[in-house]
Amino acid sequence: MNYDVIVIGSGPGGYVAAIRAAQLGFKTAVIEKSELGGVCLNWGCIPTKALLKSASVFKYLQHAESYGVQLDGAPKINFGAVVSRSRGVADGMSKGIQFLMKKNKIDVIQGLAKIKPGKKVDVTDAENKVVEYAAAHIIIATGARSKEMPQFKQDGKKIISYREAMTLEKQPESLLVIGSGAIGTEFAYFYQTIGTKVTLVEFLPNILPVEDEEVSKQLERSFKKMGMKVMTESAVESVVIEGDRCKATVKTKKGEEVIEADVVLSAVGVSPNIENIGLEETGIALERGKIAVDEFYRTNVEGYYAIGDVVKGPALAHVASAEGIICVEKIAGKHAEPLDYNNIPGCTYCSPEVASVGMTEKKAIEAGYDVKVGKFPFSASGKASASGAKDGFVKVIFDAKYGEFLGAHLIGDNVTEMIAEVVVARKLETTAHEIIKSVHPHPTMSEAIMEAAAAAYGEVIHL
Repeated sequence: MNYDVIVIGSGPGGYVAAIRAAQLGFKTAVIEKSELGGVCLNWGCIPTKALLKSASVFKYLQHAESYGVQLDGAPKINFGAVVSRSRGVADGMSKGIQFLMKKNKIDVIQGLAKIKPGKKVDVTDAENKVVEYAAAHIIIATGARSKEMPQFKQDGKKIISYREAMTLEKQPESLLVIGSGAIGTEFAYFYQTIGTKVTLVEFLPNILPVEDEEVSKQLERSFKKMGMKVMTESAVESVVIEGDRCKATVKTKKGEEVIEADVVLSAVGVSPNIENIGLEETGIALERGKIAVDEFYRTNVEGYYAIGDVVKGPALAHVASAEGIICVEKIAGKHAEPLDYNNIPGCTYCSPEVASVGMTEKKAIEAGYDVKVGKFPFSASGKASASGAKDGFVKVIFDAKYGEFLGAHLIGDNVTEMIAEVVVARKLETTAHEIIKSVHPHPTMSEAIMEAAAAAYGEVIHL
């Protein structure tokens, strides 16, 4: 069967690209080997946020008396019910993608895809039957999987990935998390909050190492206050399973230390799904282990494109979606604007939450900017005090010469909902003084962005 556009993979890059293609009048198909919605909707962004919401509710109940609410007896976690709710949320989202496919008249082809020369794709179904499809444009959006490390190979039971961490049969008493990127940090927070004894190990000097150093240090303090053991500048050299226990040898600045845990979560990153999909046979070039593309996601072979985690750039759902739309709009001959990778927000949904966009203070100085930096702590925020969420701050960085908004780094309650203001402001080339003069509603957490901008210029009111 022939199509205008075939998209391989139905994650947030693939399904968004397919919908936009259908909106633009292309006869479109999506090939998916598993559940519609990909990892994000089924095993990533969405179900993890459901788990974290359960942890948040549990935490609130534990501190209910501080809000004047009295409970009869201590709250308890029903781990099975928490996992079941998370899976239900994921299933609902996946069904929502099914609806969108039907609404936009997109054909869903179930099976394993392999591209071929001549703008063709072979799809192998569950019964090993192979059917060939053709399209004028083929978009590869096959996503990524948990990265394997030889010194602690995943077995899915004792040494697990994020996927198993969402569906454990029982709550572990202790958990060792290797890697403190967004995935590792969120799971470390979730399990520590519901009562598991967590050790978080990070090779680099700070947890959430891509974030501004002050934010990372604040989060580390918050985690330690919870009772979590945080080990930075440490490397897990091996994990040995002895009976029901895992023994990890960790190299630290002070020497080797053996950490025991019921379960080890490997969260050291992701690997792109580019093996056995026909890249070599089709002649598609790679660059540093990912598919090489131009600014409109065209590969070196005409008619083949790639978006999302298989190409360079941050492995984030919203990035893949944006890339998919740009790719399809360029195919359609529209005026597509290349994605500005310097204005991509990053969010981590632990508590306190972390959100950022643009340059850190260190990166801005290294780039040669003379900077003005403003900070506003949530301890000075009326809304944060009323909410009982005073941990954290907003930090903003401006170019001293022109007032250009170089970056913002937030840690605190609900800051992942606040960062979009900065993204839009930077997109519109808003200056510091325009932020200061934009009236923010009171009382809100978002006032802290205005106050931090004012602090950078010595005009802060509430600090």
